[in-house]
Amino acid sequence: MPPYAPMMPPSGRKESNIVTIDVGGQIFQTTKQTLTLAGPKSLFSKILDLPASAQIGFPFIDRDPDLFSILLSLLRTGNLPSKAKAVDLQDLFSEAKFYGIESLLVSSLSNPSQFDAFNLEKSLILPLNGRDSPSAISTTMFGSVHVAHGSKITSFDWSLQRKSTILTRFSAVDSLLALSPSVAAAGATDFSGLQILDLENGYVKETLNWENVTRSSSTVQAIGSSPKFLFTSFESGRRNSNSIVVFDIENLKPVSEIGTNEIYGADLDSGIPATKLSWISDYNLLMASGSHSGPSGVCGNIKLWDVRSGNLVWELKEKVDCFSDVTVSENLSAIFKVGVNSGEVFLMDLRNLGAMNTWVPTGETRRVVNGKKEGVGCKIGSHGNQVFCSKGGNLELWSEVFMGSTIKSEDGLQERVYRRNLMGRAKDMGGSRITHLSFGGNKMFVTRKDQQSVEVWQSSVRGF
Repeated sequence: MPPYAPMMPPSGRKESNIVTIDVGGQIFQTTKQTLTLAGPKSLFSKILDLPASAQIGFPFIDRDPDLFSILLSLLRTGNLPSKAKAVDLQDLFSEAKFYGIESLLVSSLSNPSQFDAFNLEKSLILPLNGRDSPSAISTTMFGSVHVAHGSKITSFDWSLQRKSTILTRFSAVDSLLALSPSVAAAGATDFSGLQILDLENGYVKETLNWENVTRSSSTVQAIGSSPKFLFTSFESGRRNSNSIVVFDIENLKPVSEIGTNEIYGADLDSGIPATKLSWISDYNLLMASGSHSGPSGVCGNIKLWDVRSGNLVWELKEKVDCFSDVTVSENLSAIFKVGVNSGEVFLMDLRNLGAMNTWVPTGETRRVVNGKKEGVGCKIGSHGNQVFCSKGGNLELWSEVFMGSTIKSEDGLQERVYRRNLMGRAKDMGGSRITHLSFGGNKMFVTRKDQQSVEVWQSSVRGF
């Protein structure tokens, strides 16, 4: 018998909004509206499209009724029920694929709304082949993740239960950006060109280059993207020029160049290429940041570019307490940094872009003792309404506190107060220094120095 077949109906059955389905001998009843949520390409859509005159009984589906009940609950609520925890994820995915609702299942499992920063727990350790620690990491919105380690890139699918590894032409991958679950852009600081990699079949689809006026080769310092563009920070092989090249993300053709610098003499400011690129969609701006460590200390700059015009909208040069790392949060409309000297977290409010010129500490600032750089190696990242800052092997979690008063600063905006969450700091993240923080869907990915694996942190109150 085929997995889907009709049965004779009871006599005199009237047209109703209720739909009855027999799955593996067990009767289920739901509404037409619920089945419509499965989409036009699903098996349920075919059931609903049957004309009343052609129906000869309750539809019979020769599948597992227990798995069907879980998927029916997913259609009804948008989330998986707690009993789904007892089911093998691959079995559930295979069943969802049969019904044509696998995209709904993947979206539910990677729903960012299920990320509760105050209840994070380590859920998985993703092992990597070989002896190299991760050098770059990139995630997708569905929770799949690509990890560069040595000359290899290992990809884990959305379920994190299947992985594949490819060997690249790089001796080490320094920059990595997922363009899709199966395609990534990769670059290195010692190998010319940006490579677009097919991660399923392990080959280079295309190589993108930039040449300065001397026609010398260029290496990749950072990669970023927006819905329309792919951004790449290049530096010439002779390290005497740098530029950010804007490519069309669909056809990978160059569109424009921004921030091109030809360096003459000891012009250190223009000699710093962007080593981090972040797109700020709410403002249609590209944030580019880079720093340099020299005999006089660490200096750097943060720039906001209007990609359409190629104009520099805002710039800040850092010297006193330069950033060890910087991130932007669209939910909080702010740029955050961790100071390389102080190790403290600071912010700049994007709501008043023209007036931004000084950093505001999120907590109490501490004086640097004996010139010790407390923030060396610290990483900072944002997800939702929280900011995470690594301190050695642990994380600090910063959250905005909404005050009942209407105290406003000089620019007329209500003052913003942030609090360091003690759960986030006191919770034992364990292990050596954190080297990368990345977020995808409802997961946080953490890599550590001298460890050949990736930690997956999820909320203990997540739906699945």
